[in-house]
Amino acid sequence: MSEARKLPKRSASDTHIGYPAAETLGTKTQQAISATMKEIEEMLLSKNRAYGDSALDPIRVFSTSDELEAIRVRIDDKLSRVVRGRNYPGEDTIDDLIGYLVLLKIGIRNS
Repeated sequence: MSEARKLPKRSASDTHIGYPAAETLGTKTQQAISATMKEIEEMLLSKNRAYGDSALDPIRVFSTSDELEAIRVRIDDKLSRVVRGRNYPGEDTIDDLIGYLVLLKIGIRNS
């Protein structure tokens, strides 16, 4: 079994919904959560570098909808693909869906 990865020390105020942050990632599930979230983070940062802040600060050539509504439309499109079992080659619809949900969360926080 691999050794648990140590997390940086966090303050008592650095918690999620009142639960203290874990000091180590001991279980396989905890390690998988950490690895998966890192993959999503890397994907979002890579797309942000490639496309700029187009999701949260669109240039609005044709659409006049606000950025949160535009993200919700993209989420609907991804959910449609999941429900219908359609995926484009080279695209991970689930990862994209998670990414748009993260962007929606950021957009809601910023509004």
